[in-house]
Amino acid sequence: MKLDAALPPMPLGNVPPVARAAEDFGFDGLWTSETKHNPFLPHALIAKHTRRLAMGTAVAIAFARSPGDLAYTAWDLAQASAGRFILGLGTQVKGHITRRFGMDWPDSVVGKLRDQIGAIRALWHHWQHGGKLNYRSEHYQITLMSPFFHPGPVEHPDIPIYIAGVNTGLARLAGEVCDGFLAHPFHSPRYLQEVILPAIEKGAQKTGRSRQQVALSVTVFTALDEQELAFAREQIAFYASTPSYRRVMKLHGWEETAAQLSALAARGQWEQMPALISDEMLDAFVTRAPNAAALADALYSRYQGLADRLTLYAPFVPGQRDDFWKTLLTAFHGG
Repeated sequence: MKLDAALPPMPLGNVPPVARAAEDFGFDGLWTSETKHNPFLPHALIAKHTRRLAMGTAVAIAFARSPGDLAYTAWDLAQASAGRFILGLGTQVKGHITRRFGMDWPDSVVGKLRDQIGAIRALWHHWQHGGKLNYRSEHYQITLMSPFFHPGPVEHPDIPIYIAGVNTGLARLAGEVCDGFLAHPFHSPRYLQEVILPAIEKGAQKTGRSRQQVALSVTVFTALDEQELAFAREQIAFYASTPSYRRVMKLHGWEETAAQLSALAARGQWEQMPALISDEMLDAFVTRAPNAAALADALYSRYQGLADRLTLYAPFVPGQRDDFWKTLLTAFHGG
């Protein structure tokens, strides 16, 4: 397994020293998110200021952009990073797409994302190999590429595409057409084993692929002390209140609690929600350990054979918890 870092939201000028530190500390990859800032712009700086670090978006909001925009951006970043860039896409939810980005929400989330990925790959193939550009699907018709707009081939054209999700539809799509799946932090190892991985495998079989061709990248809740455990309890209560994530709770027999959390969230009673998260639930969703070295062992024990990449649900900030990160990475990588 590889251990990656999450880049916290920050101005672009702060990215280079954080990227260099992530590489120096020994992380295997660095992920950006789309919250307060554009998720792609930091990668131009990460590519320039690192040499071996994998880098990717976890996630860029797919439905906020056209296939052409995503294809051009990823193409440039793959070239700038010498093939280290991973295009990680997420669908978000209807309210954010329509009201935060001003875009249309599709009737079929899986269908549109499949078409979008197909269009992106059609553009990449045309830029690298030439031939006629003629991608036609329900949502996109990509048929025009004059020389003036053609970026030309690059040295590293095989850009991995990961997609994020919680439920089986997107997991199947990842198995069908993607290089990786970004598992939501609201999961349990049992949910990955019994729901996500079988869905990925089912999608892979549809297109004659194997499950091993799809990397599973997992963001994990961890806790070393009561303060971190309380934070995890709050986050789990929030995610468990989301109706579209209810299948995770249902698997463990906690659907009634999920319904109660949804009702509290609808009334804005956020402060009452964490109390509904039991210790049994914390054991299912959180990797706990007394110190950083023990946490490395616990993560390996919990995710070996399930995940290919792990990212802690905590951003990497140089100068904060340096001893923790160094000890964790050393122990994780067997040093």
